[in-house]
Amino acid sequence: MVDKSSLLQGVTRYIEKNLINGTFLIHRALLRQLEQESKQGLVTSDIALEEIEKLKDLSERYLFAVELVGKESGDAEQELRNYCAERGCSLLTADELTKKMAELLGIGVTFLEPLPEPLSIETFFDESTMSVHLKEDAVPKAKKGKPGDWEFHVLRETPLTGGEIKKIVSEILNSIRWTKGSFIEIERKGSTIVQLSTYRIVITRPPLSDGWELTATRPVARKRLEDYALNPELVNRLEQRAEGILIAGSPGMGKTTFAQALAEYYMKMGKIVKTIESPRDMHLPADITQYSKNYAEIGELHDILLLSRPDYTVYDEMRNDEDFRLYIDLRLAGIGMIGVVHATTAIDAIHRFLNRVDLGTVPGILDTVLFINKGTVEKVYSLEMTVKVPEGLREADLARPVVQIKDFLNDRVEYEIYVFGEQTMIVPVGRLNLNTMENRITRAISGVIPDAKVKKENGEYVVEIPREGISSFNRKINTKLRKLEKKHGIKIRIKLQDKES
Repeated sequence: MVDKSSLLQGVTRYIEKNLINGTFLIHRALLRQLEQESKQGLVTSDIALEEIEKLKDLSERYLFAVELVGKESGDAEQELRNYCAERGCSLLTADELTKKMAELLGIGVTFLEPLPEPLSIETFFDESTMSVHLKEDAVPKAKKGKPGDWEFHVLRETPLTGGEIKKIVSEILNSIRWTKGSFIEIERKGSTIVQLSTYRIVITRPPLSDGWELTATRPVARKRLEDYALNPELVNRLEQRAEGILIAGSPGMGKTTFAQALAEYYMKMGKIVKTIESPRDMHLPADITQYSKNYAEIGELHDILLLSRPDYTVYDEMRNDEDFRLYIDLRLAGIGMIGVVHATTAIDAIHRFLNRVDLGTVPGILDTVLFINKGTVEKVYSLEMTVKVPEGLREADLARPVVQIKDFLNDRVEYEIYVFGEQTMIVPVGRLNLNTMENRITRAISGVIPDAKVKKENGEYVVEIPREGISSFNRKINTKLRKLEKKHGIKIRIKLQDKES
């Protein structure tokens, strides 16, 4: 009597190798279950149904019987046990728990031990492969290199058929039961996400996608924090002061690799570290507990982390409101947080928090923002709250709370965040006065001398006028420039352009 696990394990392979033989029974309750699950879009049921078809084909070739037995109604697992207990047949399974229960109930059981065969998906990988991309009716491709420095390679010239991809998917699902650290992370209508040892595998099928597709990724770089050659001041901040850390960067630039290195670094410092992942794809020591967001409610994770009191929690791949709210709640509760977000710039990552919290709480939630590009830490921001007149405003009574975003390494303010009216403003400070003043000077002169250039040199603004345009320079323009000097306390110098310029 076959069960679902034996079908997923690939019972036909065992028959072809002459490891098992006999009459094979298929219970109608199991067929009914597989039909319902297949209508719901579960890939595992599709694979099991295809295995039944293979089993019937093999029965004609090797001349053994395949029989449909039992009634459709009832729980499939229970119906299989009852039938085997009544008729004295053996239950064929690849599931350890099913085997134990059958033995306890005195039911005959045949257990399918895993076959020592390499997986087809592994043949697409070499030591430099980051990910493999397989799609029905398309040539297989792979990303090779390292984060931020990779190339696409075609693995073979002939397109993959749907049957080939289904065979690979079947092998993956079969091997989950006996490969350590493997499980189905998510199974939805049309998609399945699998963690197979070090491989993270995403499987999609029609109608979600226009054909069967499989993407498998594997970490090629396992770095320690020391490998990043960080500035000693930054290392000291991470050790002493940073508790609201945000790691930002574009996809494939090494954010998760850096978060993994930071988690291990804190663990070696004697800190209690836990992670929230969806799916779990970090490869960490056993001392760090990895929680899956897919197997727990957000409230449950909130309670677990508050009661277990970790020093740091790494929140990988923050995407939606629930993710950000959990990060904010845990941070305000005093837990050190390390969040990983997709962003094209560091300021974009900060912006994603602004519409979710009051401005005054931002520095308490985020204190250190690291932007990762091509596997290196490209930018580090620190956030501080002060009360001042925002840059670009002149009136003293416009003073208000301002969040200053500073380049951590040179302590220079690059952005200011403040509320103006009902709108939260993010204003670049380093370029504000320069750009505004240059534009004002340019507007004052460009109507008469359009080829004039304005730039800042040694603390003063230099207006370069072409030699042929000097005749157009008149008292009216000079008066405008002197008014700008007096109003803004700046120095404007007129200069003839060099002949070569």
